[in-house]
Amino acid sequence: MSQPVVREVCPAAKDLLPALRAWDSPRVLPGLVSHWPVVQAAHTSNQALVTYLKQFDASKQVDCMHLPFAEDGRMFYNRTMTGFNFSRHRAPFSQVLDELLQRAEHIHPDSLYIGSTSVDTCLPGFLQDNNLALAEADPLATLWIGNKSRIAAHYDVPDNIICVTAGKRKVTLFAPEQVKNLYIGPLHLTPAGQAISMVDFAAPDFQRFPRFAQALNNAYTVELHPGDALYIPSMWWHHIEGTEAVNMLVNFWWRDVPAFIGRSENTLYHALLTLAQLPAHERKAWQALFDHYVFNHEPDQYHYIEEHARGPLGTLDEATIRQFKAWLVNHLKH
Repeated sequence: MSQPVVREVCPAAKDLLPALRAWDSPRVLPGLVSHWPVVQAAHTSNQALVTYLKQFDASKQVDCMHLPFAEDGRMFYNRTMTGFNFSRHRAPFSQVLDELLQRAEHIHPDSLYIGSTSVDTCLPGFLQDNNLALAEADPLATLWIGNKSRIAAHYDVPDNIICVTAGKRKVTLFAPEQVKNLYIGPLHLTPAGQAISMVDFAAPDFQRFPRFAQALNNAYTVELHPGDALYIPSMWWHHIEGTEAVNMLVNFWWRDVPAFIGRSENTLYHALLTLAQLPAHERKAWQALFDHYVFNHEPDQYHYIEEHARGPLGTLDEATIRQFKAWLVNHLKH
């Protein structure tokens, strides 16, 4: 059986970021953003929400997804796994908002969804009154808005706090080690950049995905209402369902490591090409090397090597990383 996400008393603004950095598992912060004007507008009506958002509209084109009603809101692959069951197009933000209001009046509307759109680009000025005290982390703020939708379980590398501003969100979360029980799909063909679970959470096929039962036994669940926030640590799998005719959330992404370090996923992709097909005894040997150099690394591990001679085994500042990235790129040519 799944268990509820731990609920915390909302910290004072100055204590929010230290609290988030101290948690290593998801946390619900009920009512954290209930004072935001956008939440108050949504409490009034869907029309009031749209009117509030339009005052910030920068007349930008946004990416939106259309999904037939028959798909029950599940953004997924098509039947042949050659593409997806939704279509994408670009349209003015205000036009999409108007279309969303129209669909809210329909009994069986097709799904309409705007995902991960930069708030500063789309709605400049919005964050002045609808923000969190996270400036030290220099977060990226994005918005998600649409009608009923089901976003397959996936992970994100940045830490993330999602703030529900309209509608409701049902979220199911899994620790990173549950990856083996979630039946993850292709890495190269994904709906929105991240690999996703192939399991339909609304109707799990336990014959095809028997270990998913173990994932559910270790899952965390929560239903979020307008004003609530949910902290999702880096790499935690999460399935998100928007359950109302109009749903909106704003989230803030950040990493506590310098951007020049680069994308950790690239290490995984390259390992799949160079290590995954090796004989078992060779993979075991490489596992020992990765454990030694990466996963069991200790601060003074290479004390026996002169500091100036440690290269990538030493302190990794921006200049050193850029130097060895160039060295690596040269080696990848062969």
